[in-house]
Amino acid sequence: MKFNDYSNSNMVILFILALALLAIIPIYVHKTSPSLSRSSDIDINVSMPLHREADRSDIPLRFPAKNSGTSTRTKCNLFEGNWVPNLDMPYYTNETKCVIDNRQNCMKFGRPDSDYMKWRWKPTGCELPLFDAAKFLEHVRGKSMAFVGDSVARNQMQSLICLLTSVRRPLDVSHMMEEPAEHYFYSEYNFTLALIWSTHLVGANLAPNPYNKSPANLTLDLPESSWWPEIEGYDFVIVSSGHWFLKPLRFYEKGKFVGCHICRKEHATELNVYYAYRMAFRTVFRMLLTLPKFKGTVFMRTVTGSHVDHGGGSWTEDGDCTWTRPFRREEARTDEVISEMYSIQVEEFRAAEREGRKKGLKFGLLDISEAMSLRPDGHPNRYGHWPHEKIRRPDCLHWCLPGPIDIWNEILLHMMMN
Repeated sequence: MKFNDYSNSNMVILFILALALLAIIPIYVHKTSPSLSRSSDIDINVSMPLHREADRSDIPLRFPAKNSGTSTRTKCNLFEGNWVPNLDMPYYTNETKCVIDNRQNCMKFGRPDSDYMKWRWKPTGCELPLFDAAKFLEHVRGKSMAFVGDSVARNQMQSLICLLTSVRRPLDVSHMMEEPAEHYFYSEYNFTLALIWSTHLVGANLAPNPYNKSPANLTLDLPESSWWPEIEGYDFVIVSSGHWFLKPLRFYEKGKFVGCHICRKEHATELNVYYAYRMAFRTVFRMLLTLPKFKGTVFMRTVTGSHVDHGGGSWTEDGDCTWTRPFRREEARTDEVISEMYSIQVEEFRAAEREGRKKGLKFGLLDISEAMSLRPDGHPNRYGHWPHEKIRRPDCLHWCLPGPIDIWNEILLHMMMN
């Protein structure tokens, strides 16, 4: 009887040890699996404190259009996820000899940290393929692409040119064009890439000095003449606009003055920025839907906020963006104005997409707002110029090249191919 008791006790102990061993094995396998990314042994410390904490009083991260990048075939949401470390980044450097505006050339002007270049976007439920320059150029062979927008649109176009440099460098043919735009030509692929400058997408009469506080005149029901007459010939059109709408503005419709934004001294009807922003995108989409010869694909890139770290503020306000790593999701905030502008963009895009479907036109939503709200470390800040040069304020709106903006074109290629 004692022998049986002893045996039973041993069996219980062995059973407990076996359960413990089964619990440990998966953890060990997970840590040593060769199939995992190199990021598993990277020394980037994702839990390190931010370089400078801000008392951000704005609203929690909120970008509601979660189905904008979801494929029913793959159940993958490209636009919701997290940034993960990856030492294989970046794709290029400032010595790649591609087109980088000095104001975004952070490496050239001595930014002391480099971890901001070593993260990749990890969408929820899938992997975002690496950018394949050869695949991109083959896909656009014999075609043309135009970025229509402001300096952030140029920021994305220059990122694309740098990403493509691993295969081909383009010819700058801007001097051969009549309209005020930047044009690049990839002769081996017969591919034209252009930036067509338009701050508001609709008709705008701006002061020569961008820091002039006098209201600009916007014609909300007419697209800007700098871009719409030539857009019919493009196969891919990426439209975007954002922070220029936060400046003082006068609004016109059907040739008549209808109100203004930040113009209290004029005793005119105060129309908020949201009204103008909605009307501008509605006008742009209406024009694209009614151009008789346009058969291209339209992408709308969603708005991104600045990361001025003084408890909120727009790109026109003073402040720094000295963070050195991405936000964790619980740290991220988005300005209420940017959140509302984002919602307007998505609503107007959805309406245009429905109409476009009836006419056989393709629309794509390049929804990068949430991903970029998590990257306060990706801005030039004070590294877009030499230290002795006087600038009005640090740049917490645009993005370093190379940097997190490169994922915009990773996503663009993925959407074009799918």
